[in-house]
Amino acid sequence: MLGKTANGLFWMYRYLERAENTSRLIETGQRMALTRLGSSEAEWKSILQTAGVWHGFEATGEELTKESAIDWLLRSKQNPSSVLMSIEGARQNARLVRTALTLETWEATNACYMKAKELLARKVSERDLPATMGVIRQRTALVRGATHGTMMRNDIYNFARIGTFLERADNTARILDVKYYVLLPSVMSVGSSIDNVQWETILRSVSARGGFRMTYGNQYDPIDIAHFLILDGRMPRSLAFCIRKMRDNLSYLNATYGEVPESSRKIADLEEQYLSRDISAVFDQGLHDYLQAVLSRMSDIGAQIEKDYRFYE
Repeated sequence: MLGKTANGLFWMYRYLERAENTSRLIETGQRMALTRLGSSEAEWKSILQTAGVWHGFEATGEELTKESAIDWLLRSKQNPSSVLMSIEGARQNARLVRTALTLETWEATNACYMKAKELLARKVSERDLPATMGVIRQRTALVRGATHGTMMRNDIYNFARIGTFLERADNTARILDVKYYVLLPSVMSVGSSIDNVQWETILRSVSARGGFRMTYGNQYDPIDIAHFLILDGRMPRSLAFCIRKMRDNLSYLNATYGEVPESSRKIADLEEQYLSRDISAVFDQGLHDYLQAVLSRMSDIGAQIEKDYRFYE
């Protein structure tokens, strides 16, 4: 496969996953703000920092409010990671690799873009925000469903899945980090009703509340939640699940191309060093420090995949 085709597939699916994840992050911020008394500007700054877009927002000189933060995350054309721009980026990459996609996958991607463009043509009111987020998640899910249901399990599919799971793992780590390191009001709140509501919000934001309750019951213990979202390989948005899927898809590429590139070795190293320990060791290191280290490793792996498969040649 040409490097530019692999690049287009990888980024098409990263952008689709990013759009869905950013919508989840907006919902997380909104739900958490409801547990606070008084101003929520600090929380929205934290959400922007988590999404990696705070400096871009700050450069605009616009006053930070809930409304301005949501609009920046949702539909700003100045923010390349906004939901609208992510979906547009996915469609642009889909057009570049049109011949590698099935008709159903292309049509679902195009329809996702058209619907997002319609919904986000103007500022979204707070009343309409939940419904808008729901439609965006449904549309990105339709692309994912078309991919699963119609595309051959070949190198095209593998690059698509690697992009998806790299972006998803990044998002889960960031959302966990927001809760534990930034958004918790104070040490005094640990174990309180506010803390429990926020942990439940985290589970909802990654569609993990039902699975968690099935596994652990109705008690929201932070250590159990962290274990579920980091180390439980059955949970499709956990770090362990996403990294394992990346490793599997890279191994399929290795079999196809007859070589084991550096990115595969880095994935194996990440699993050995960070995903083979138990959750008590994670908390002993410090959850924030652990998540930041994992995020750094995943960023490095993404860059290495681009080198290994010559994305820009």
